Amino acid sequence: MLDYAKILSENVQEIKPSGIRKFFDLLGDRKDVISLTVGEPDFMTPYHIREAGIESLEKGRTFYTSNNGILELRREICNYLNRRFGLAYEPKSEVIVTVGGSEAIDLTVRALIEPGDEAIIPVPSFVCYGPIVELAHGKPVFIETKEEDSFKLRPEALRAAITPKTKLLILPYPNNPTGAVMTKDELEEIAQILEGTNIMVLSDEIYGELTYGRRHTAFATVGNMWERTITVSGFSKAYAMTGWRLGYLCAPKELVTQMHKIHQYAIMCAPTTSQLAAIEALKHGDPDIEMMANEYNRRRKYILDGLRKMGIDTFEAEGAFYVFPRIGKFGLSSDDFCQKLLDEKGVAIVPGNAFGDCGEGYARISYAYSVEHITEALKRMNEFIKELF
Repeated sequence: MLDYAKILSENVQEIKPSGIRKFFDLLGDRKDVISLTVGEPDFMTPYHIREAGIESLEKGRTFYTSNNGILELRREICNYLNRRFGLAYEPKSEVIVTVGGSEAIDLTVRALIEPGDEAIIPVPSFVCYGPIVELAHGKPVFIETKEEDSFKLRPEALRAAITPKTKLLILPYPNNPTGAVMTKDELEEIAQILEGTNIMVLSDEIYGELTYGRRHTAFATVGNMWERTITVSGFSKAYAMTGWRLGYLCAPKELVTQMHKIHQYAIMCAPTTSQLAAIEALKHGDPDIEMMANEYNRRRKYILDGLRKMGIDTFEAEGAFYVFPRIGKFGLSSDDFCQKLLDEKGVAIVPGNAFGDCGEGYARISYAYSVEHITEALKRMNEFIKELF
């Protein structure tokens, strides 16, 4: 019998599974569970977008597109980014349509990172960044952000983390899991530190449409950051299109030309049907964005109020669709708190340490669920907290 441990690469075997999915998988076939674990809109993809996808299939548009995506889609991406965020990109040479934002992140890291290069990653943050850097034989350098700083990257912390080996800074704002949003002034402080270096920036702006109280600032619009920024986004969150698996990256053509080669050999092209549906989303989907963002904001206020009423201190999330309550005072680790809540009350949330060691003492709760769903979860959580004492 083959010893697969000796056959598989050590690099792959050392990568840890996603802490989010690991906990989600614990739910199994339980029917009584109220889950607030997954960062996926509960809205169905808007009808006119689905209709565009269906129409493309009925017309037989089932063939490959150009590697970097349908040119009309790339034009609409550029129009959208300019209209909504003031970004300027050239559709023929500065855009790649990818299989979700995750491919765009992987593509960026593989194009930039060589063995031994360092990538700075603020944490808590989405689980994929570190492993993707490690798979490229780079070294993730994690900067702990703190609640007293509103979970934002502080310029002095960035300055201290930079070494001669630093190749990349990953900026994950609006942030998953904390809901933190960086202001233009705060981003300008980060930009000043990067001036005069060769450090590139991967700005993951997948939640850029989901901010509450202020508009998102695209990092490439700050100072002279355009030339060093790879802007990553997609359709999953803003348009409720998670299953369509469509994202994109925008960057200077010198970078896109090289990234194209990786994308060409690894993927060929993103799904044709998804691309054609996305054209419709970009042309006519602004009202859908506003409707869903307004509803998420209503849920955000509702869940923050509910958690605070039961005595759980919770950071005032300003973006995405997560809250990151502090649970350390209950005398349980994040893992134990979430496991006990699941076992005793059938409520599933994600331990904060799934997003970095500094997430210990916190938990991530998604409000991408109906108010009725959230209400029942809060009711059970309140019972759980009372029984802990």
